[in-house]
Parts: sequence; structure tokens; C-alpha cells
Amino acid sequence: MRYRKLRGGKLLRAGIALQRSLLRAWTPERVARRDGALIQPGRFVDRTYRNRAGMRHYKVYAPADRSPDGLPLLVMLHACSQTAEDLAAATQMNALAEELGLVVAYPAQSPRANAARCWNWFEALHQRRNEGEPSLIAGITRRLLRRGLDEHRVYVAGLSAGGAMAAVMGAEYPDLYAAIGIHSGLPHGAARDLASALAAMDGRGSSRHDPGRGNGGAGGLPMITFHGDRDTTVHPSNSDFVPTPGSRIAAESGECNGRFFTRTTHFDPRGRPGVEQWIIHGAGHAWSGGRPGASFADPRGPDASRAMLRFFLSHARKTG
Repeated sequence: MRYRKLRGGKLLRAGIALQRSLLRAWTPERVARRDGALIQPGRFVDRTYRNRAGMRHYKVYAPADRSPDGLPLLVMLHACSQTAEDLAAATQMNALAEELGLVVAYPAQSPRANAARCWNWFEALHQRRNEGEPSLIAGITRRLLRRGLDEHRVYVAGLSAGGAMAAVMGAEYPDLYAAIGIHSGLPHGAARDLASALAAMDGRGSSRHDPGRGNGGAGGLPMITFHGDRDTTVHPSNSDFVPTPGSRIAAESGECNGRFFTRTTHFDPRGRPGVEQWIIHGAGHAWSGGRPGASFADPRGPDASRAMLRFFLSHARKTG
């Protein structure tokens, strides 16, 4: 337990404290080799992407024995101190991609941009469309879509700092993503600097998802969230929502693998589910239903990966 707390809490805060000086000293990395075939069915391959904001590595998995043409795309953003490989192992998304038929991409934060590999979700530069890290994640997404994936079924999700960055991506790129998933993360706009980030993480800010401002529900993209009510790294109040006027809310309780949970669904005025919020009772800062022994993974509780994919695949981005 002490090990989890050190990795989750202290590293997250260390990353926030160090990132400003590191960004000033950051020189974009050089790409050592060409990408080759961007998507390779049945393989988990390393790729790189560069734009004026810098360069990031990412990994891509596509299911074997089928063409990726027309498949949905899920972009997964890791937590602090994690790597793309760590998140893939913890969530087991590649196995579900094989089963359900989708492509999964895992952008990786550079240690030169943040010593603890945290996405810099709390800085103004990294909260705006076409700037900083959002531009890099969106660029990776668009590059993969040009390989024939379904542009109407594109989703973004993340854990902890990755969940907070997923909220940024959903709010800033509603024309790119069809739905978003946040596990143990924070809403878009929860912080603008170090002090407000720490306050939000501790539950001392007014950090709630506001559907009227593009954070899920009728006024924004559909959203699914998971949070443990014993999370001491990111306070579970960060998964709360501002009710949309005229919406209907339905709650249900259940139990899975020894964990009780409450699932609350927010329906828009037309009766369509726009927000699905899961609170896992007794859980800490870890992916619910994750692989045993993986980083930031709790094998007990409902399977967040499968629930997110069920939610995502029921939504497609509308055009026109």
C-alpha cells in the first residue's frame, strides 16, 4: 500500500512541481527511424509523431486476421509514472480490441516534458486546441484515421493525469472524438497552475464536470467516468457532474468481485444517456477490474475497460 501511495501521490505532485523548468529546457527528440507500416494487424508496434509542439512516441495495436479499414479507434492516455505498455497491461485493452474489433493507440508522455511522465493537463498551454500536448494527441489520432479507420467512431480515455487530459481532448476536439472516458481523473478546467492543481486533486476546488461547457452530456460529448471512493491521490469529487437542466438521473447499485459500486446515468431532455458515472466503493487510485499485478490496477470490482468500450461503441460522432 505504501508503494502504491508513493507512485500515485508523490510522483504526481513531483511531476507538477518539476514540469515548468523541464519544459523550458526541453529540446524535441530526434526520430531515429521511419515509421514503416503505421498499423500492423496482430502486432503492438512503436511509432512516433512530430509537430511544432514537439515529438511523442506512441504504440498501436490492431486485431489480427482482419483489415483495420473501417474499425473504430480508441486513444488511451496513461497515468503519471506509467508507460504506454504499463497502461495496456493494466487495462487489457489489446485483448478487448482483438475480441471486439477496434484499433487502440497509446500516446506516451516524454520524460523531458515531465519527469514523472505526467501529462501536463493543469497548464494553460496544454488545455487549448491546436497547442501543446493536445495538438500532439490530436495529431496522432488524425494520422491513424488517415489509414482508413472509422472517423465517426473515435474515442479517448485515460487514467489519472491521462484521464484529466482525456477531458481536455473531449472539450477541445468535439469534432474529432465521439465520446470520452475518465478513470480517477479530473474535469477540463479544474486547474490552471500548480496551486489550483493540488487543490483540485485534494478536493478543495470546485472540480465538477459541467455538461453545458462541453464536458459530457447533452451540451458536450458523451462521457463515462470511474472513480474509487477511497482514492487519496485524486479526490472522488472530481467525478461529480453539474446536472443539466431538464435532464433525468437514474442510479443503481451492484456488486462485482467483492466491490460494491453505484452507477448513475444522466439522460438528456430527449431521454438519451449522455453521462455514465461509476463510483467504486472501497477502491483507491487504480483501474477497476484491471490485470492483477499491473501498475495502478485493481483486479476487484467491475471491469472498467469492458464497460467503457460498451459505452463508446454505442456512440458515433454525428456529421453535418
